[in-house]
Amino acid sequence: MKIFALLCVFLLYGALPSLQAEKHSLYYIYTGLSKPVDLPGIYQFSAMGLLDDRQIDYYNSKDQRKIPKQDWIKEKMQQDYWEKGTQSRKSKEQWFNVNIDILMKRMGHNESDLHVLQWRHGCEVEQDGDEVKFSKGINEYGFDGEDLMFFDIKESQWVATVDAALPTKRKWDNVPILNQYTKGYLEKECVDWLNKFREYADEDLRNSSLPDVHMFAKKNSDDRSKLKLSCMATGFFPKDVQLTIMKNQKHLPDDEIESTGVRPNHDGSYQMRKSVEVKEEEKAEYDCSVQHRKLQQPILIKVGN
Repeated sequence: MKIFALLCVFLLYGALPSLQAEKHSLYYIYTGLSKPVDLPGIYQFSAMGLLDDRQIDYYNSKDQRKIPKQDWIKEKMQQDYWEKGTQSRKSKEQWFNVNIDILMKRMGHNESDLHVLQWRHGCEVEQDGDEVKFSKGINEYGFDGEDLMFFDIKESQWVATVDAALPTKRKWDNVPILNQYTKGYLEKECVDWLNKFREYADEDLRNSSLPDVHMFAKKNSDDRSKLKLSCMATGFFPKDVQLTIMKNQKHLPDDEIESTGVRPNHDGSYQMRKSVEVKEEEKAEYDCSVQHRKLQQPILIKVGN
């Protein structure tokens, strides 16, 4: 950790590998600073909830209110949910203030320097058809960008990654019922909230935005007989996508392909681009296939389509 990630479809061109099971996640991230900083949008304490990588709620030490960040959660969750959430965030803010000081003293840090304590907890599930399975639970702390301690869900105990975290690990492990609660929260309660939020989510979240796909070519400035052929898919959500460049209906080796990986757009959707260097006279032999779970069939295009 460094706190700050279907069925097979067949074409006339042959079989595409199947997409992995649908993945969903719910995470909460808390960030506390050892002292205030005079920067816009940076607070001594802040917290946010993320459902499938989209922010659903937010709290900061200036406004001291847990607020919705998506229309669907604002409409579906009652006022007492936000009131209780605000009180919970205030309690965690106080906890952070106390424990940052404790950690700084244990590590011998100067109070004049800025230090950052972070906490992330949540869960991930995999959905295959109607079946939803718990796949991962995370509860972890970091200090100044380095790992501090994490909860080992299999062993139901905390693991300290630095000496300064050992007293806290021993203290928490000394109360087995708290570790049992942590394990139960990650495996059950978190998953229940994740599933509830997904049911409530608006069409933009539940029904994927479809990819807009383009294929284009650019001349190589060093060798005019060659082109850089690129295929780009953008505007899709969630981020799971399969983009393939083929030559004469055959997949190209990975070592011939340059990929940006999946990247976020400003509107919460995602984009991905892959490129390959080709001979100009062979341009027509290449095409691009994009598979996304909400497409009824893959999109297949050539340069200029």
